[in-house]
Amino acid sequence: MSTRSPARLVVALGVAAVLAVFLLYTVLRGSSTPTLTPSQVASHTGKLALVGVVVAPLSGDSHSAAGLRFGLRNIDGHSGVVPVVYHGDNPPPLFKVGRNVVVSGSYANGHLAGDDVVTKCPSKYTSQPASKAA
Repeated sequence: MSTRSPARLVVALGVAAVLAVFLLYTVLRGSSTPTLTPSQVASHTGKLALVGVVVAPLSGDSHSAAGLRFGLRNIDGHSGVVPVVYHGDNPPPLFKVGRNVVVSGSYANGHLAGDDVVTKCPSKYTSQPASKAA
């Protein structure tokens, strides 16, 4: 007859309890922010990220009370422009009308209150022209 140490059971139960707490935390708090396009955003509210092309008019300042104002439309050109009011750091240097961007913030009543802007650099995704042989 062999006797096993109760320490093994205590360690196994401790590991199981830690994993259960982690799983519960991930389910309740670990949700990610949805990333949508302007044509998909109509039925959503709350925190989200919006991917699109900056459209005119571009006005204001991100540090002013009124914020930096612009619109976002789908990259593929489908109709629908979502108005954005951005408050926060200066937008990235490549930010301008016609640039593809991702704006994170809160969406409500047809407007996005942005707090982060990331530009997508198109030169990274296009092929380089063939160089001429000398």
